[in-house]
Amino acid sequence: MSGKRVKGQYGYRNYHKKAQAIKVAIGAALILAQLGARALTDQEAAKNILTVMAILSVLPTANLAAPLLASWKYWTPPQAFYDRYRPLEQKGTVLYDLILTSKEQVMPMDAVLVHPKGVIALCSRSGLDTKKAEQFLNGMFSAHKLDPHVRVFTDEKTFRRRADALQPADQYEDDGSTAYAAGLLKNLSM
Repeated sequence: MSGKRVKGQYGYRNYHKKAQAIKVAIGAALILAQLGARALTDQEAAKNILTVMAILSVLPTANLAAPLLASWKYWTPPQAFYDRYRPLEQKGTVLYDLILTSKEQVMPMDAVLVHPKGVIALCSRSGLDTKKAEQFLNGMFSAHKLDPHVRVFTDEKTFRRRADALQPADQYEDDGSTAYAAGLLKNLSM
């Protein structure tokens, strides 16, 4: 699993976390370097400028660190998971490794099948309130003028049974809403 990953592609969570961790480390190093340079100068004006620069560098670094900390415990599932769900790509658009957030909860969606008959999602977070998750996602779909047919499952067997019951997407007429729904889910993800 090397190379750049994009939202919805298997391996994105791990790739994104590594990239964000590097950016946060660089930001922290720059802040420390500015504060260190402040200690090395005797000019009061230079000290003030370096202090202001360090203070202004904290906010962008914190903006990078906050989503990293919120998603830290959610990793990409093992390769066997991807191998198990890869055949679903014949049924519709499959998105992997999304982390969706609402005001109330973080929803790590390991696999999401976007199909003309609706969206079904597999969330690995134990204790997730699936009704609230579905309510949030259906509300987002309605707000973006999409049919609110989103189901969230925390049990792999139930998710797989529901996905296997669907016919391939090419047997349905698609008005472009499947691609739009997949794009919306990617935009909602961290």
